[in-house]
Amino acid sequence: MANIQSAKKRIRQTARRSQRNRVYRTSARTYIKRTRQLISEGDLDEADLAARQAYKTLDKAARRRVIHPRNAARRKGRLMAALDKARAEAAEA
Repeated sequence: MANIQSAKKRIRQTARRSQRNRVYRTSARTYIKRTRQLISEGDLDEADLAARQAYKTLDKAARRRVIHPRNAARRKGRLMAALDKARAEAAEA
């Protein structure tokens, strides 16, 4: 445990910030998982709506610097690539 007053304050600040940031990180993960699940089930219309929500939450997390902006961009790109691939496979079938 920290003995110095500034270190104790820093611990308190970090705990508050990480608790606040957890909301953005977990909601982004939830929407990504939901989108991927809908894609695997073949429900592309619902997956499109979930992808938009995932996009929104990833942008919000990146704007608040909870995750790095490039990390958000990479996740969005992979999600859209998976959705486009599923659309292409659905069009072929």
